[in-house]
Amino acid sequence: MIELEGVPELIDPVMICAFEGWNDAGDAASSAVAHLDREWKGEVFGALDAEDYYDFQVNRPTVWLDGGVRKVTWPTTRLSVVRTGGGDGKGASRDLVLVRGIEPSMRWRSFCNEILGFAHELGVELVVVLGSLLGDTPHTRPVPVSGVTSDPDLARTMDLEESRYEGPTGIVGILQEACTHAGVPAVSLWAAVPHYVSQPPNPKATLALLNRLEDLIDLRIPLGELPEDARAWQLGVDQLAAEDSEVAEYVQSLEEARDTADLPEASGEAIAREFERYLRRRDPQPGPGQPGGHAAEPGLGDGRDGQGGSYLRDTTSGRTRPQRSPKDEAAPEEETEGPEDES
Repeated sequence: MIELEGVPELIDPVMICAFEGWNDAGDAASSAVAHLDREWKGEVFGALDAEDYYDFQVNRPTVWLDGGVRKVTWPTTRLSVVRTGGGDGKGASRDLVLVRGIEPSMRWRSFCNEILGFAHELGVELVVVLGSLLGDTPHTRPVPVSGVTSDPDLARTMDLEESRYEGPTGIVGILQEACTHAGVPAVSLWAAVPHYVSQPPNPKATLALLNRLEDLIDLRIPLGELPEDARAWQLGVDQLAAEDSEVAEYVQSLEEARDTADLPEASGEAIAREFERYLRRRDPQPGPGQPGGHAAEPGLGDGRDGQGGSYLRDTTSGRTRPQRSPKDEAAPEEETEGPEDES
């Protein structure tokens, strides 16, 4: 039975979920939810029983010292609530329920039912599951983010893709389908992470997910230092790529393919979304409960942003430049890294 004592009544709540592991390339998705929790000072109100869902030989507990006393932290999924507005008409007035944990090892249907139980008790109006995957995308271009749903009506009203993916799936796909069958509106947002620089963190992909989430739920999200981290990350990858002629040549080929494919997108709705985001962020008065900066993102659309400290490699073959491009695996939902790419 789910007990939610002490949780205040929420305003138009949206549940945002992310899970470490197979659906979290570069830790981009889990880092996005962690950012929301940190910036809005989320309050944890619940956790799933780790014994029910995790194999501790796969996801091991950790031991740490607290004032000389040894303590154990068990891998699990925790839920927190953030209040994004003060109810005085300024800023956002929508609350968020954040779900962050590790992809479960077992009992996925029970796991999803428990998450849906929380959503029902809290009056959640929409579930958004964040994911990130490895793809043929150059680090020098804006990170592609796909919005996917299994609900045809939701796809039409929210300008999303209707999922057509067939193949192996992760907890993101299972949770989205569970929501659909339970009659809960659900969307998944997928960021594509360059497969040749897949090591976490990837602040540029995290930032792209947050920008897309902001558009989806019409909520101004405090970005803090994330835009600067994204610029530093790209600069570091630029420097590493410049040191290897094969990698530089490969990145150039990805850039040419991406630019050709994106030509039709350089107008209309894409420009309108960017302009709306710009107008939101020039507002000098942050809403109540919105700590941190609301920095604009100079450079994120022109290929001059980034952060350093990553390595360039193909995670499947160990080569610096991959033998072939996995374009045939590209699909908006779980077209992703195979089990060998699990984090």
